[in-house]
Amino acid sequence: MIRSLYTAATGMIAQQTQIDTTSNNIANVNTIGYKKQRAEFADLMYQTMEYAGTSTSGTSVSPTGIEVGLGVRPTAIAKMFTQGNFKETGNPLDMAITGNGFFQIQLPDGTTAYTRNGSFKLDNGGNVVNSDGYKLLPEIVIPEDATQISIGVDGIVSVLQAGATAMTQVGQIELTNFVNPAGLHSLGDNNFINTASSGDPINSTPGLNGLGQTRQQFVEMSNVQLVEEMTDLITGQRAYEANSKAIVTSDEMLQTVNGLKR
Repeated sequence: MIRSLYTAATGMIAQQTQIDTTSNNIANVNTIGYKKQRAEFADLMYQTMEYAGTSTSGTSVSPTGIEVGLGVRPTAIAKMFTQGNFKETGNPLDMAITGNGFFQIQLPDGTTAYTRNGSFKLDNGGNVVNSDGYKLLPEIVIPEDATQISIGVDGIVSVLQAGATAMTQVGQIELTNFVNPAGLHSLGDNNFINTASSGDPINSTPGLNGLGQTRQQFVEMSNVQLVEEMTDLITGQRAYEANSKAIVTSDEMLQTVNGLKR
């Protein structure tokens, strides 16, 4: 059987992975805190028919050898944690992180998840929660009579209560970073959890120990660049077509061989 049939098939499978990844990026172009993904590939093993350096005569050797590649395979889908654009919302509980770091969210099972989505709200108990009702950690409770909420770049949360003339501190936001953020496991809903690859969470005050600062009344949008994704979509489609053409060509060659004996 012609080797190229299988080689081209691996190329089509790889380009399908590329298209799937690009499509997910495009779908999340307006998702708050979303971080784009990038598909990465590597060539497969080679069938060596002649090693480089093999003697070709008593005084000469083969300078290159003969190695035939067997295709390609996906090796990783990497998360790209570059900064997204900021959007002003006017909501005093919304926050964006300028620089490194993640907000901490408590999931219903008690697990701590991490997110760049800084769109927060209040529940019926005055707790600061995300859109799914999961509490921000450390927990921050806003008093019922608060008339103004202020969040500093250092994460200090203060409120002005009815009848008061001075702000009262009610909490301190902490950010978390990881040695290898790309190793975080995606849960969906813009949430991640740490893995052995990401390393243990490193908690600190915003602006310290390499962490970014918090900016009130802003959210960080997706870091997806639509022009880049559309370009990747086109190149992935053309590469898929080229691999399918290689299969068609190989099939025609086999047809020619089968037609030698009538």
